Amino acid sequence: MLRRTKTRNAADMARAENPHPDYLQKILTARVYDVAIESGLEAAHNLSRRIGNTVLLKREDQQPVFSFKLRGAYNKMVHLPPDQLARGVICASAGNHAQGVALSAQKLGCRAVIVMPVTTPKLKIDAVLALGGEVVLHGDSFTDAYGHALGLQTSQGLVFVHPFDDPDVIAGQGTIAMEILRQHQGRIDAIFVAIGGGGLISGVASYIKAVRPEIKVIGVQTRDSDAMLQSVRAGKRVTLSDVGLFSDGTAVKLVGEETFRLTQQLVDGFVVVDTDEVCAAIKDVFQDTRSILEPAGALGVAAVKQYAAQHQLTGQTFVAITCGANMNFDRLRFVAERAEFGEQREAIFAVTIPEERGSFKRFCELLGPRAVTEFNYRISDVSVAHVFVGVAIGQRAEADQIEHNFVRHGFDTVNLTDDELAKEHVRHMVGGRAGGPAGLAADERLFRFVFPERPGALMRFLSCLHPGWNISLFHYRNQGADYGRILVGIQVPPADDPAFQDFLAELAYPCIEESGNPVYQLFLR
Repeated sequence: MLRRTKTRNAADMARAENPHPDYLQKILTARVYDVAIESGLEAAHNLSRRIGNTVLLKREDQQPVFSFKLRGAYNKMVHLPPDQLARGVICASAGNHAQGVALSAQKLGCRAVIVMPVTTPKLKIDAVLALGGEVVLHGDSFTDAYGHALGLQTSQGLVFVHPFDDPDVIAGQGTIAMEILRQHQGRIDAIFVAIGGGGLISGVASYIKAVRPEIKVIGVQTRDSDAMLQSVRAGKRVTLSDVGLFSDGTAVKLVGEETFRLTQQLVDGFVVVDTDEVCAAIKDVFQDTRSILEPAGALGVAAVKQYAAQHQLTGQTFVAITCGANMNFDRLRFVAERAEFGEQREAIFAVTIPEERGSFKRFCELLGPRAVTEFNYRISDVSVAHVFVGVAIGQRAEADQIEHNFVRHGFDTVNLTDDELAKEHVRHMVGGRAGGPAGLAADERLFRFVFPERPGALMRFLSCLHPGWNISLFHYRNQGADYGRILVGIQVPPADDPAFQDFLAELAYPCIEESGNPVYQLFLR
C-alpha cells in the first residue's frame, strides 16, 4: 500500500481546512435520482466474522444499470443546455458508463452514440442496445475507444460525455459518499474505492474529506491496470502501454487530469489486488448476498481483506463500494476456479513418483484426511510418473508444509501454488497420449466413474483395485458438487476381465466404459 506523503505549504493547509468547496456544493446539488436509486449499505456478515472487522457493502451493483455510472452520466447530461442536448451525445466506455449514458439519453429524449472497446463483454453491449444507444466498437481498451469517440464527436457535432474527467460526472459519483455518511453515522475507518479513470474515487474523496476528513479513502487497482497508482508515484499522469482486461471496468491506460489532481491531493493510500484476490472477493459477496459482482465491482472487497490482513486490524469498520455487476456468465467458470487460490484454500503441486505398482496409493496415503481438489496423470515413462495434484488447505503456509512432507517421503515435488502458467494453462493440458516405448499402456481400459465427494472415496477405490492392475491415466477436478467425476485408465489383461467385473460390482461406484470412444482413440490412446 502506498501512502500519500508530501510537504505541506500554506496553500496545502488551506485546502486541508476547506478542501474543494466547489465539489462539495456540486455534490450536494447534483441531480441523479431521476434515474438512480439510493443504494443500500449492507453488512457482509460472513466476511465480517471471518476477518474480525465490520465490512459494509455500498450496493451500487443494484442500480438500474447494475453500476454507479448512471449517476455521473445523468448529472452531466441533465445540466447540458437544451441546444447541446438536442444535438445528441457521444461517449467512450468499457460498458458501465455506456449504459448510464444510454439510460440518461432515453430519459432525456436525445440521441446517444456509444464507442466501446471490442473487448467489451457482450452482456454490456446488448444492454446498451436495449436502452436505445448506438454502439460503435473500436480498439482494445478505453483509451483506444476514447480517441475514436473524439473523432466522431467532431465529425457529427455531438456533445462528449466523459466517463470520469468531468466535474459534473465527478459530482454525480460523489453522491455515493453523501449516502454512505447519511446511512451510517457511526464510526467508519476507511472506504475502499475501485479506480479506473478516477471519477468515482474523486467524487467520493471530495465529499468525505470535506465532511468527515478522519475517514481514510483508499483507492484500489489491479496489478495490470494501475495507471493511477503509477501516476501518483511519478507525480504526473503516466500512460500504460497495455492494461489487463479481466477487470474490464477499470482497464484504463491514462487517468484524467482532474481526477489525477483530486486523487493526488485527497486519497490516503492505495491497495493493489491480483486476479485471484478479485475472484475470491466475488465469491465472498455471493456468499453474503447471493449476488454476483463483475471483477471491477469486487475490487473494494478484495482490498478490504488484504488491507486488514496486512495491517493486522480487528474491530474496525470498512466500507467497500460494490460498483458494478455486469458480469458475463461465461466468466463464472474462471472465477470459481481461481477463487480458491485467492482465498488461499488450494495448493497445487507437480510430484514425481516411481512408476511402480503401489506408489500411487502410497502417495495418496501421505495426503491423509486432506481433500484432493484435482489430480491429473498420464503414463509416459517406464520409471517415473509426473502427477499434477491440487489439495485443499486452510492457509498459504500449509502448501509449503505439504511440499516438505512429500519430499521427506521420497517424492520430488514442485510447489506450483503461485505459478500463473500452472494455474491458467498447464493444469488443463496434463495428459495426452501415453509416451515412452510401445505397449506402455497395453491392455488399457478407460472408465468414467462417479465418486461420492467425501474423504476416503479415493482410498477405497485404490484399496479395492487388484495389485496387478496398473493405473495409467487419472483425471479429477472438484467441481463443488456432492459427487466427483473421475476419468481413470486401468491396464487390465483380457484374462482378468471376470475379476475386474467383480471389482466394479464390489466398488459400486457408477461408471461408464469409454474404451471405444473416438475422442479417447484420437487424443489419449
